[in-house]
Amino acid sequence: MTQAFSWLSDYITPERAASLLRAAVILAVGIVIAKLIASSLEKISKRRIGSQQAVTVRKISFYLLLTLIIITSLRELGFNLSVLLGAAGILTVAVGFASQTSASNIISGLFLLVDQPFQVGDVIEVGGTTGIVNDIELISVKLRTFQNALVRIPNEEVIKSQVTNYTHFPIRRIDVEVGVAYKEDISKVRKVLLEVADRNPLCLEEPAPLFIYKGYGSSSIDLLLGVWVKKENFLLLMNSIKEEIKAAFDKSGIEIPFPHISVYTGSVTDPFPVRVVNE
Repeated sequence: MTQAFSWLSDYITPERAASLLRAAVILAVGIVIAKLIASSLEKISKRRIGSQQAVTVRKISFYLLLTLIIITSLRELGFNLSVLLGAAGILTVAVGFASQTSASNIISGLFLLVDQPFQVGDVIEVGGTTGIVNDIELISVKLRTFQNALVRIPNEEVIKSQVTNYTHFPIRRIDVEVGVAYKEDISKVRKVLLEVADRNPLCLEEPAPLFIYKGYGSSSIDLLLGVWVKKENFLLLMNSIKEEIKAAFDKSGIEIPFPHISVYTGSVTDPFPVRVVNE
């Protein structure tokens, strides 16, 4: 024990103690300054590129400054940085070969940062997965599905896939496809559909509702009613407009047909014979 204290007292000379103190001060003060600079860059970036991208800028700037602070502290302690940098270079090459996928995801994340195809809170679809953007990181994008499941998608996959942003614009259109019987008056049906859209407070007057005569189906005349709605009311209107159309058709006596099958036996004109047997 005495020998250990003796060795420690011989090793920690006043000069080394002063260097250690200066390195500790540089590290402590540097971390505080790095956090302040990173926070300032986040506030500046938030006004130009959005809140989530600003968070990424803060993280990158903080870690870069922290690296410089650590290097400065090591130099103050007398470490030979050329040897450390050489070892770091070898380690970087080894890690680079081992983590090519991560590097690709980071590069893809930077492209997402610049391109900004979506923001946190947007509803997007990527590769068949639909959800609300919960987080955008340098490695991956995290979605919260409507079933409240968390889905992590690597940035490289996001870049390579088709991305649909359903909430990019302030309004959306709901297309309701309906079929009516061939005997119905299409002018009357059109009037009833537009009245339903006009009575619903969630439907926007501008752009005006859209009525399209799609064509002749196997058992119905196929129509489409397109109504515009604010994106935050999309699900509410999608449900309510369909209920209101069914109620309006029932009230007006408009038939919504279902497929019918006619069965013949050997002749186009003679119907299939049916016999009722009383037990």
